[in-house]
Amino acid sequence: MSMSDTLTLLGVFAMAGAATSLTRLSFIALEGKLRLPAWFRHALQFVPAAILTALITPDLLLRNGALALGFDNHRLLAAIVAVVVAAWSRSVGLTIAIGMGVLILLEML
Repeated sequence: MSMSDTLTLLGVFAMAGAATSLTRLSFIALEGKLRLPAWFRHALQFVPAAILTALITPDLLLRNGALALGFDNHRLLAAIVAVVVAAWSRSVGLTIAIGMGVLILLEML
């Protein structure tokens, strides 16, 4: 890699870091100064669940790019057990422990 390539790459990293920092800082700096509409604040409550779902779903449902809904999909089976445990117990720690335990047991079989 030449020196100009290295400098270009460092510049891209610096700009990406600055853009990320400014975006996050804007929400912190504007807290309390900007009054968001009630409907918007209500909609923001669903963002974490939507993002988590978007991150997890492909890993649960796809194997090698193909839909895997069978009993050989151990991650999906462990996730189903974890959802049941979460609904029953309302305990994050217990849900993670049992979900991971089921996944490990299924992988060992």
